[in-house]
Amino acid sequence: MARYLGPACRLCRAEGTKLFLKGPRCNTPKCAFERRSTPPGMHGRGRQKPTEYGRQLREKQKLRRIYGILEKQFRLYFERAARKKGITGDTLLALLETRLDNIVYRAGFASSRQLARQIVRHSHITVNGRMVNIPSYQVRANDVIGVAGREASRALVKAQLELTAGTPAPEWLAVNKDELTATLARIPERNDIQVPVNVSLVVELYSK
Repeated sequence: MARYLGPACRLCRAEGTKLFLKGPRCNTPKCAFERRSTPPGMHGRGRQKPTEYGRQLREKQKLRRIYGILEKQFRLYFERAARKKGITGDTLLALLETRLDNIVYRAGFASSRQLARQIVRHSHITVNGRMVNIPSYQVRANDVIGVAGREASRALVKAQLELTAGTPAPEWLAVNKDELTATLARIPERNDIQVPVNVSLVVELYSK
């Protein structure tokens, strides 16, 4: 399955909730979901009540789309989470939140996760002083995420910081906007992660 390249707002309408795939625009009246929240397609308004499996599938699809992950990769994340000690759903969210592209987004270095993925791929980001261009790179506690020394890289991130100035960084991430760095102070816990998803349904789906 190839990565979805269609309209991002269509995904929000399909899931029936805002997934905040377009950054600050999602908080304005221009948001397509605000103007037309019904599911896409000619039969969108007449959908039947979903089955239990349907509810589980929708929650999984929401989580996968929020972080921009393909099905095979998402299943690997779940398998990793299931092997670790603790609550599988909470561990799964922690693994997704500590992806490099998500850290770049949470730090305000990008206005959306999709843009954060591009910024990482184009070698604008460093981890502990070394360039990393893999969006799925797993950031560990106390790792320092920085911006490459090129002027173009720093100008790009500074422009994004202006766009995301109204969105505070999470408590588990220490951001220094002057030095353009973000340190993962600790691994986020379930209460730190605000996503419109019932993760327990995702665990039920994959546990069958």
